[in-house]
Amino acid sequence: MPKLSEYVEMAANEYLQETGRDELDAHWVARFFQDSGVQDDYPRQDLVAFATLVQKALTLKSERAGKRTHFHLEKIARFRQRKP
Repeated sequence: MPKLSEYVEMAANEYLQETGRDELDAHWVARFFQDSGVQDDYPRQDLVAFATLVQKALTLKSERAGKRTHFHLEKIARFRQRKP
């Protein structure tokens, strides 16, 4: 049985791949919660709490992607400034 945190990461990754958005859709997470086995493996887990965890993971992934993009853009800008 996967850990709850693994289910959260799977949901966040799958949602990003399917939608490309970082704002979680309630219907999507409810289907994932039921269809992926979270509900069976963790019968006491609350859907709203699970959705909150997935949204946090999405937000974190989005922030990290933004930072990586900013870093690469700065690197490109520095490289272009060095060219004669």
